[in-house]
Parts: sequence; C-alpha cells; structure tokens
Amino acid sequence: MNFLPSLLGALLVFIIGLIVSSVLDRLVERLVHYLKLDALLRRLGVEAFVHRANMKLDAGVFLGRVVYWFFILVFTLAASEILGFAALSAFLGTVLMYIPQVLVAILILLVTLIVANFLRGLVRASVMSANIGHAKALGTVTWWTVVIFGLSIALDQVGVAMGIINTLITGVIAMLALAGGLAFGLGGREHASRWLSKLEGEMTHHQG
Repeated sequence: MNFLPSLLGALLVFIIGLIVSSVLDRLVERLVHYLKLDALLRRLGVEAFVHRANMKLDAGVFLGRVVYWFFILVFTLAASEILGFAALSAFLGTVLMYIPQVLVAILILLVTLIVANFLRGLVRASVMSANIGHAKALGTVTWWTVVIFGLSIALDQVGVAMGIINTLITGVIAMLALAGGLAFGLGGREHASRWLSKLEGEMTHHQG
C-alpha cells in the first residue's frame, strides 16, 4: 500500500523534471547564441577540431543538452530517493558529482586555447622582429606545446591518470630543446633550418 503513493510521487517528480529540464535547455541555448560564443570558439580554432569529428559547432545546443541531462539526473535521483532505490541513488549521485569536473576540464581547455593563441602570436611577432626566420613554425610549436600541457591538466581534472604521459611529454620536449641547442651550437644551422621548414609545413597542416 505504501509503494503506490511513493510511485505516484516519483512519477510526479520525474515529470516536473522533464518540464524544468526542457525549459532550461531552451534558455541556455538561446543565451549562448545571444552571447555569440560560437564566434569566439571559431577564433580559438575549436571549429577545426569539431569538423574533424564530422560534427557541427553549436555551443548553444551542446551546453543546452548538458544542462538538460544534468537536471534530468537530478530529478531522477530525487525520484529514486522517493522509491527507496539506494543503489540507483548512489550511482546517480556519483555521476552528478563527476559532471562539474568535466565542465571544469572543458573550461581549462578553452583557457588553454586562449593562452596558446596569444603566445603563438607573441612568439611569431618576436621572431619576425628579430629577423631569425621560421616565425610561423616556432609559433606553431609554441601553440602545440601549450595545448598539450593544457590537455594533460584537463585529463587529470577528470581523473585520468596522466603521470606517465606527463613524464613522456616532458622528456620529448627536453630532448627537442637539447637537440635544437646542439644543432645550432655545433654549426648545424642549415640542417636545423631545413628541419624547421619541414616542421612548419607538417604542423601547420595538422593544425588547420
């Protein structure tokens, strides 16, 4: 007899959750479109990565769906509590606690792209003003270095074990710096110049 009122209460909570989630989905989508977040993401180079995954860049739809499913989970958790489903409630609680970490990781990636683009422009301008040459290649190397470190921080934020990968990344960068120093220091400027020209073409192609 006690189960029927609990079931009706859980259904009512879930239906309210569907309505609230749908309304918030539309509000977030319209707000993001009003703020023109897509234009900012295009300037940061996000659209190129999205297109490689055969997807269309639409931050409003994406964030709207994130909000939708977040509140669906919240109201499902509430309904589960009413029904006394302890195992389901524990699982949904864990998922809800994980979602903010994912959002923080996404924010870290966006900040990383902003910093990477700024430093790439700064390096290119500095190299060009010094008449060293290969400003584009050095700027691209700077961009990828910042992005790789930002990606490692974002993955660590969502709980991915990055200790070994961070060590490998640090080792590769250290070897590149050492090799570059030896090449220039031992008179290998011509060879280093050819290598930078090749690197410039390959990395620029992969970037965009």
